[in-house]
Amino acid sequence: MTEHAATVAAALHVPAHTVREGCPGELLLEVEARDFPVLADHVSHDLQGRLLSLFASDDRAHTGQFRLHQVWSLPQLHTFLLLTAPVDPAAPAVPSIAATHPAANWFEREVMDLYGVIPEGHPNPTRVALHDDWPDNAWALRKDFPGEQPVPRATGDHHPFRPVTGEGVFQVPVGPVHAGIIEPGHFRFGVAGEPILYLQLRLFYVHKGIEKRFERLPWRHGVYLAESISGDTAVGHALAYAHAIERLGHIEVPPRAQAIRVVLLELERIYNHTSDIGAIATDVAFTVAASRAQALRERLVRTHDLVFGTRLLRGTISVGGVRRDLLPSGRELLQTRLRAFETEFEDLFGLLVDAGTFTDRVDGPGTLTRQAAQDLGIVGIAARASGIDADLRRDHPHDAFAGLQFTVPVEDGGDVRARLMIRAREIEQSLAILNQVLRVLPDTPWAATLPDALPARASALGWVEAWRGPCTHWVATDDHGALTRVKVTDPSSLNWPALVHVMPGNIIPDFPVINKSFNLSYSGNDR
Repeated sequence: MTEHAATVAAALHVPAHTVREGCPGELLLEVEARDFPVLADHVSHDLQGRLLSLFASDDRAHTGQFRLHQVWSLPQLHTFLLLTAPVDPAAPAVPSIAATHPAANWFEREVMDLYGVIPEGHPNPTRVALHDDWPDNAWALRKDFPGEQPVPRATGDHHPFRPVTGEGVFQVPVGPVHAGIIEPGHFRFGVAGEPILYLQLRLFYVHKGIEKRFERLPWRHGVYLAESISGDTAVGHALAYAHAIERLGHIEVPPRAQAIRVVLLELERIYNHTSDIGAIATDVAFTVAASRAQALRERLVRTHDLVFGTRLLRGTISVGGVRRDLLPSGRELLQTRLRAFETEFEDLFGLLVDAGTFTDRVDGPGTLTRQAAQDLGIVGIAARASGIDADLRRDHPHDAFAGLQFTVPVEDGGDVRARLMIRAREIEQSLAILNQVLRVLPDTPWAATLPDALPARASALGWVEAWRGPCTHWVATDDHGALTRVKVTDPSSLNWPALVHVMPGNIIPDFPVINKSFNLSYSGNDR
């Protein structure tokens, strides 16, 4: 028994032998579903754990039961804890933890929508993933659901919006079809004049059945689907999937491939942060800064194309390594272009923060306090901008990050400006990371030899600190070593509720810049 397992067992008041180590950095504990609320409290309070995912799996073919899983990050122990419990299909219900751990809110409702497992005691047990015309009792992630057949549409209103009440109170609908080239999401504001009283949010217009699709793919091909989950996070999701498969199959990724993966992940972080900074400037009509930011971003992605043959870094990650080596000429070009970028970015950011007309629009709006971020389970950029010091690159190091020197930026303001500052400071740290990695790449192969098959009836967690925040992929295999369940968690799934929380008290003209400061993924959330 490991020291971490003993620590966890003592904190949860369970027998020491029940906490076992799965893959490295991953502790497993099988419990009864009725114990979830008490155990969640202990993990949160006594181990400073943070809930990163909650999902179900259909094991009826083998055990006659469903299973419910919780994934907790334990940063102080540099390990993850997976709690799992059987659920009786004859009475598919489990106690909800959402009232005391709001990060579980959408997760539990999604399990209800897609598996028919009821979260008893949930404060808002309405549909979240399914829309009004989806029929009852058609649970799409159960094994006996015919995923290839059309589903007859139902009538009814399963998602009633809050009614307008009070003199002078109006509703302002925004979306789901938007003026820009963004994906669909519906925002409905309750307003009294300009001040916002409340915001109601509805997503899952672009649900693509990604997790069901994984079940029909060979495990070697799953990385192609993973990198398509959210177009701006191709490296992040592909890496999370690859990590899960590699841990499951005991695949040793060569040091050179680990280093190149760090390069790809940090390049993805830089180009997205640069684009977001320009988009925030666009939303307050600072067109000069916006144009300069987009020009910087364009030069970055053109550099990606020259070095890796792909602008947005799609098609660069493979299970066991990378799909393209970083040649000496490419490394030199990257170093030269990044030095030029660093100088130009400093000038751009100075232009922004020195402009009073810009700072007047970003100081204060959309404030998310540290307590609210902690309570809601917010992650990534948004969490760090609200004073939460968390980053999987440091807390659960992956690839070559364990040997690198970098600082996790943290801001206390929690407003648009704080989220802007986090992006700028993370770009600085990414440049420092890239300088370290690009000096000397390990002289090893850049891809591992893959096994013929994965272990049967096994599971593993893969994780990455992508540019928005943590991406996790939990992968399980069947009796033949084929994929039987892949749970994808994008950071946007955890962070969308923050937008609902911060909007009251602001005004409608500030909504675009507040929304952009979070810049959450519709596609990553909806899958």
